[in-house]
Amino acid sequence: MNFLVLSIVVTMAAFVAAETYTDRYDHINIDEIIENRKLLVPYIKCTLDQGRCTPEGRELKAHIKDAMQTSCSKCTDKQKKGARKVVRHIRAKEQEYWKQILAKYDPEDQYKENYETFLAAED
Repeated sequence: MNFLVLSIVVTMAAFVAAETYTDRYDHINIDEIIENRKLLVPYIKCTLDQGRCTPEGRELKAHIKDAMQTSCSKCTDKQKKGARKVVRHIRAKEQEYWKQILAKYDPEDQYKENYETFLAAED
């Protein structure tokens, strides 16, 4: 009986852990990237399939659509804060790339309400 309870707890813990994106890249200095266009643009191009991807870029690209659709529900708190900062920056300073991101990941504006609500939230 104890083994069964332990198995269920371990399984549930694994399931909950899988419900968030990896925090492996949470140490990246977001401010440094958005303040330096030479660092930022390659990440954007990676997500748009217009350039090579770093491991961090591949991770971002793998989850960007899901994050837009679900208001970043699988993001850690640090990822939510960073996502808001980066997207707000791209929308303000890189409008053409923002249009391309939307065309690729939400061409029919299906998820606009989700990500706009997420972006409007306070950090």
